[in-house]
Amino acid sequence: MTAADPRPALDRLAADTAMGPVTLLVGDLDLQLRYYRDVLGLQVVERPDERIEGVGRPDVVVLGRGTQPLMVLRHTPDLPPTSRGQAGLFHTAILFDTQEALAATLASVAARAPRTYVGSADHLVSEAFYLTDPEGNGVELYWDRARELWGYDEHGRVQMDSLRLDPNEFIQGHVTEAALAAPAGRPVVGHVHLQVGDVAGARAFYVDALGFDVMAEWHGALFVSAGGYHHHMAMNTWNSAGAGPRASSLGLGEVTLVVPGTDDLGALRERLRAHGVAVRDDGATVTFDDPWRNVVRVRPAAA
Repeated sequence: MTAADPRPALDRLAADTAMGPVTLLVGDLDLQLRYYRDVLGLQVVERPDERIEGVGRPDVVVLGRGTQPLMVLRHTPDLPPTSRGQAGLFHTAILFDTQEALAATLASVAARAPRTYVGSADHLVSEAFYLTDPEGNGVELYWDRARELWGYDEHGRVQMDSLRLDPNEFIQGHVTEAALAAPAGRPVVGHVHLQVGDVAGARAFYVDALGFDVMAEWHGALFVSAGGYHHHMAMNTWNSAGAGPRASSLGLGEVTLVVPGTDDLGALRERLRAHGVAVRDDGATVTFDDPWRNVVRVRPAAA
């Protein structure tokens, strides 16, 4: 069980909050499309089940499964590449519903783009495999263990680690002919991990203002979530300690959060304003910048 959070409900995100699609600003749209579609097995979503600016234009491609968008690729060739020490995206984490679907996707990576694989780890709550896309954006592919198998410390924080996980053994142990032949299950964006300038500032923004709960603090990283998930977002300073606001560059365009309803969106809007966060409200979504100019968009599930 997780520790009880003493904050009133109005100061916290609703338990059913989830992640929406991640927008990437890309320099070579064809190259990135081939990677996410042909290697990772995502599909082009012609009519996504949520409003996304630019859908239907040749410089915007939405990728996902069925009508559910996971990644939005926005062609911005005039922007410079992001730098390793700049605040921004550490990785987008795609959560698979079965180990078989995850193994089939890893087999595709091994066959089509093996040099993009950079590592793996058993995190106790999940099994995770890490990639770097052709433009340097981090990607995590993972599967969660059942929540009843998660461990917690004496403070109610979820226990995570980085234990050895052999990708070849995982593929051999879980891949099936059916999974190789069929689309890759029903993946969703499970979490988004950011690079920031300092963890204390990230906590002040993402916990105190935005309303996430702290789930773990580990080796210079903060893991936060709603509803007791191990993390919907994380922030680290491993490459970016001391970084200031981002310069305009390729890489992360925006992160989307989905709250259950319009009342939850209204409560969030007022909470952010009370913390002095400038909010852009178009009547359907609320958009704002974190202290490092990472853009976050929030919409209700019904929108």
